[in-house]
Amino acid sequence: MNGSSLPLLLGEARLLRGPDEQRALGAALALALPAGAVLFLEGELGAGKTTLTGGLVAALGFAEAVTSPTYALMHAYPTPAGRVLHVDAYRVRDVAELYAMDLEALIAGSRLSVIEWGEGLYADYPDAPIVRLEHVADEPEVRRAVRLR
Repeated sequence: MNGSSLPLLLGEARLLRGPDEQRALGAALALALPAGAVLFLEGELGAGKTTLTGGLVAALGFAEAVTSPTYALMHAYPTPAGRVLHVDAYRVRDVAELYAMDLEALIAGSRLSVIEWGEGLYADYPDAPIVRLEHVADEPEVRRAVRLR
């Protein structure tokens, strides 16, 4: 994937001032990523991964709320542009559990797949960008987004 086509360049860090800017980055990513792409999101709890995903899914036409799939492991959001798969691998001990849930076919049939806590899958999707969201000290509403790959 051409790094210059994404709204966040490789190694670039951007401050996101509040949930609206987190959603806006998600929307920009949704429009820049090609059909079938995988996007990995890193960040501690509460860093804004699901908020960013909400903007991404909304940009593709899904009008309802997006929630964290921490307990379900996966949510699929139907959009006019195609399904968006949202995976949270935080509670997964071994990525084989995700593959046993037909992850490859789900990704293949999705317009876009967003995977949180997906470090165990990085090698399987070497072209997928990785974006880390971080809290900013003494600024509770601000997050730093950094593109790692």
